[in-house]
Amino acid sequence: MKKIRLDILLAEPSSGYDLTRSKAAALIMEGMVSVNGLKCVKPGTQVEIDSLIEIKKNNPYVSRGGLKLKCALSDFKIDATGKRIIDIGASTGGFTDCLLKEGADFAFCIDVGYGQLHYSLRNNPKIKNLENTDIKTLPFEKIGEEVDIAVCDASFTSLTKIIPYILKFVKNEGIMLFLIKPQFETENKKNIKKGIVKDDKIHELVINKIIDFSKNLNLGVLGVKKSCIKGKKGNTEFFILLKKNV
Repeated sequence: MKKIRLDILLAEPSSGYDLTRSKAAALIMEGMVSVNGLKCVKPGTQVEIDSLIEIKKNNPYVSRGGLKLKCALSDFKIDATGKRIIDIGASTGGFTDCLLKEGADFAFCIDVGYGQLHYSLRNNPKIKNLENTDIKTLPFEKIGEEVDIAVCDASFTSLTKIIPYILKFVKNEGIMLFLIKPQFETENKKNIKKGIVKDDKIHELVINKIIDFSKNLNLGVLGVKKSCIKGKKGNTEFFILLKKNV
C-alpha cells in the first residue's frame, strides 16, 4: 500500500478537513491528530493513504467547533486575551471553550436549546449560560453590557435573521466572527443535495449576500475565510469577520 506524509495526506481535499499543509502540520504537532486511533505528533510520519485520519479524537475543546474557531482566530489574527464575548448558538460550547482557552475574560452563552452546554463548562465562573433563550427576544438587561467579541454558529436559519439582534450587545469598534453555512443561506433549495451545497458559485452568492447585508447595517467587513473543517455532513463553511462602526 502506498504511503504518504501525514501532513500532506491531511491537507488533501479528500480528507474532508480543508487544511493547508502548514495548518495540518500545526495540528499534528499539537497532538490533535490520530492515525488509526493512535496519536501522531510528527508531520512527516509516513502513513498508508487509506489510513483513518481523525482530528476530533484529540480535540482539546468540548466540540469540533472549537477547532473551527481556533483556525479562524489564527487566520484573522484575533487576540481574545482579556475580552468579554457573547456566543450565539453556543450549543455544546466549542466556540466559548476555545475563546476562554485563548484568554477571554468572560462569556455569555446563548442558545434556544436546553442542557446542551458541556458539563465541564456549566459551572465555570467565567460563563453565564442563558438556555432556552432566543437572541431575537433577548432584552439588553439580561446581558447588561456591550461585549468586545460576538461569535455565532447557528443552524436552520440565515445570519440575516440574526445579525440585527446581536448588534446592541456589541460595543462600538467591537468585532463579530460568524460562521456562514451555505445550506442555510441559499434561497433555492434545489442547490442542496442530500443536505450539502457543493457548487462554488452558490458559495460565492451566499457569501456576497451576507457581505451586502452587513454593509447595509453599516458594519465593516474585514474579511472572509474558509473554515478549516467542514460541517458534519461535509458542507464547506466560511467565517466572516465584521466590525461594528461608531
